[in-house]
Amino acid sequence: MSGAIVWFTGLPSSGKSHLAQRVQAALRSEGVACCQLDSDRVRSLLHPTPGYSPAERDDFYLTLGSLALELAEQGLVVLVPATAHRRLYRAQIRARAERFLEVWLKTPLDECRQRDAKGLYGHFARGDLQAIPGEDLPYEAPLAPEVTAAGGEDDAALHQILERLRSPNPPHGA
Repeated sequence: MSGAIVWFTGLPSSGKSHLAQRVQAALRSEGVACCQLDSDRVRSLLHPTPGYSPAERDDFYLTLGSLALELAEQGLVVLVPATAHRRLYRAQIRARAERFLEVWLKTPLDECRQRDAKGLYGHFARGDLQAIPGEDLPYEAPLAPEVTAAGGEDDAALHQILERLRSPNPPHGA
């Protein structure tokens, strides 16, 4: 299996990281060289830590995508669980990647609010936080994702991702 980028997009708390971890475990069990660039983890490693203004988000997603491209070019399957709320962010990386799969976690907003893994929705509801995708910041769902998942426990989506990665030429649509 050659290098590829698998971008998991969806609202906060939609299950992106969980599904990416499941894909990573399956790939590793097959001996596939892979890594995960979780957006929260990468944010915490960069100095200065990127902010959330529109310009800072633009820069962050370009940086995250560039890191993924570099690792994919070295032959790794790079799993990127990152909201990337604008289609432009994902399209910019797709256009530069040799192998790119977009996985949309189509989890309803109410379910994401209930999960609230990082407490974002609670902070938003109390007025402590702004610019949350799906709340006061628009989330642009993919127009033609290679895989659509109903949350991080979607076994059918997991199998679709693995099959597409095993394929010698996974889709690379615009």
